[in-house]
Amino acid sequence: MKKWAESFKSSWYTAVAAVWLMIFALQWLTYTRTLWFDETNALVLAVLATVAVIHVLLPNVSWFRLGLKAIAFVVVMYSVLRRYGVFEPTGTLASRAEQFSAAMFPYVWFALIAWLLFEFCIRAVNSQRRILIFAFLNIVPMAALDSFTVVSLWKQVAWIVFATMGWLVCDHFRRFQTRFPRGWTAIRRNPFKLLINTAVVFSLVILAGINMPFVQPILTDPYTAWRQIQGTSTTAFNGNGLLQNQASSSGYSREDGQLGGGFNFDYTPVMTIESTERSYWRGETRMTYTGSGWDADSGWGSLDEVARDRELEAEEEAPLTPTQTVRQRVTMQSDSTYPVLFGAYSINRVENVDIENGESRMQWKPEQGELHWQERAGRGATIYPKTYTITSEVPIVPVDALQKATYTQLYPDGVDPRYVQVPRGFPQRVTDLASEVTSSGKTPYEKVYLLQQHLQQNYLYTNNPTLSRRQSDDFVEGFLFDIKEGYCDYFSTAMVMMARSQGIPARWVKGYAPGNSTGEIPERFSENSAEYEVTNANAHSWAEVYFGDYGWVPVEATRGFSMPLLQDSAAPDQPDPVEEPEQQPEEEEEEVLPADAAAPTDSDSPLVPIIVTAAAVIVAAWGAFLLWVRRRSIYFFVMGLRMGGPLTSDQKIVLEMERFLRFLGRKGMKREQHETLRESLARWERKVTGAEAVTAPILALFEKARYSPERITDDEWAEMQRLTSELKKNWKGYYPVTPPLPQSNS
Repeated sequence: MKKWAESFKSSWYTAVAAVWLMIFALQWLTYTRTLWFDETNALVLAVLATVAVIHVLLPNVSWFRLGLKAIAFVVVMYSVLRRYGVFEPTGTLASRAEQFSAAMFPYVWFALIAWLLFEFCIRAVNSQRRILIFAFLNIVPMAALDSFTVVSLWKQVAWIVFATMGWLVCDHFRRFQTRFPRGWTAIRRNPFKLLINTAVVFSLVILAGINMPFVQPILTDPYTAWRQIQGTSTTAFNGNGLLQNQASSSGYSREDGQLGGGFNFDYTPVMTIESTERSYWRGETRMTYTGSGWDADSGWGSLDEVARDRELEAEEEAPLTPTQTVRQRVTMQSDSTYPVLFGAYSINRVENVDIENGESRMQWKPEQGELHWQERAGRGATIYPKTYTITSEVPIVPVDALQKATYTQLYPDGVDPRYVQVPRGFPQRVTDLASEVTSSGKTPYEKVYLLQQHLQQNYLYTNNPTLSRRQSDDFVEGFLFDIKEGYCDYFSTAMVMMARSQGIPARWVKGYAPGNSTGEIPERFSENSAEYEVTNANAHSWAEVYFGDYGWVPVEATRGFSMPLLQDSAAPDQPDPVEEPEQQPEEEEEEVLPADAAAPTDSDSPLVPIIVTAAAVIVAAWGAFLLWVRRRSIYFFVMGLRMGGPLTSDQKIVLEMERFLRFLGRKGMKREQHETLRESLARWERKVTGAEAVTAPILALFEKARYSPERITDDEWAEMQRLTSELKKNWKGYYPVTPPLPQSNS
């Protein structure tokens, strides 16, 4: 055992290198969690952790260590695959082995490649240059994936940078150990000073990072500049590494893969719509939630050709829901282009487009109710219609019937998995919260209503949410439990995913809110029509819930907004929705949370507060230690302020003697009122053996400073400090004089 301990001490660098390498691997496993099966991710993690532990515990037994890793590899694979139900072993040992060998593919390749990469890296990455190259080869692809995919990997990049710095420090100490063995021995004998200083430095960095305000970048990077030239949205990172649309303006979003952030209201006109009914102007639908936003390329559904004045195919049959025909004429007020044509839900027919052969540019996607416009460049400009006329079939929601329809009645054949999709690793506490909120609902409609009311009553609306509160990587969880405020994207996404967690089909829709009524009455368009001006500030998103034969029903979850739905009756025992003024765009409201609403706190994610508290305690303890070490200087500084100027060496010695006498008083050496200082010290020397050798020079320096015309030098003041400090430090070494035993007369 002693031999193993010595071997382990001598190979400490191998152990810490394995730890840093595992941190690298964990960051990549965070990314693969969105791609691989849960059992594959768990298998790779278990294999890497096992071989890393064996590598650390057996640093110098290479062949035996390799064989033990191989055995552990098989055992871990068997255990993980069995735990995740990939196979159920039955029968004899040979039968189980056969079942295992058949079930291990293709999982074995993922685990084996991960093991081989670990073995290669732990041996190849063995110098500062190679550590830096290895970090570069990890950071660059991860940063690219963070920028060009829907997965947020900013925290993982930060962890890789941290591991790289730690690895470089360890490599420095390894080379220091080789070149300066005596110095290394001294560090090993007293490592606490180094560890304390390291802890203080890290704590200061953590506290500075937590309290550092976010500052907008001064220069624009080439990628952002290119995105701005292309007319697509740009993003920036805040102090927590969370993507946000800093310094952006409201408008119809082209990218939904990374939701969140804040925006400023832009009231630039987008279009005017002449319509027979006030409505939400529907644009696009999103089906797949990724954890950070919505995947734009779902790949679902077909695109059908569109002919003028020909009825478009209905996306879902809804025989139990009557509809009302709503006619609209849209006039664009800007030169912006969009991937779809907007209209009231759901577009049924295209009457007119002001572009010749414009119908050839349109395609209808019935599964998602989208009227696509094919953007084509013509002589440097993209053509988009300035005016088009459409009709929509808007559902008249039968609230009474919906409220009574049970899950079995609405979905007798089950639900389409696309409409209840949740990503791997979807937070369980979101599902638990949805279950708690909907526990009193008996039908899907009642559950949806309870979710809607919960969101509208317990979360604030703001266009600039406080992102520093966010702790969770999941967008919905961060909104519900950390930030607890936001705008339409936050409310609508939470509504969809909470409904899906309860098995209720839902999807996310974006477009525009109704806009402001201009008061104009369009001539020669339609009877009882009105005109609405829609601006960038009216860009909006909402949820749609599928109720079987009743079809898709829009649901407004954003606080302060009311969707203009057509209903055949009002829902019983439900308060009337708060109707927004027609001129009110989607803007921040000065509202106060109700008494039963939870105030936003950071307590839902304890890890960060614990780290920050620990850092604050370390810094506070370090500050207290510095004050204690410098207490003599602080005392003389304060006394100098009282005396009206800097102290001379004579004054310092007198004050130091007073401090020394107070110290002796705490040790039981009390000075009598009739005694001189010399008499008191002489009496104390008779009580404590060994003290006279130190007190004599102290007394001499004091008498010179107090009574002699000669001035005390700086060297004598330094000697006074040394003597008093030595006596205080070694006081326990002095011992009281034992009185002699009384003599016997016999």
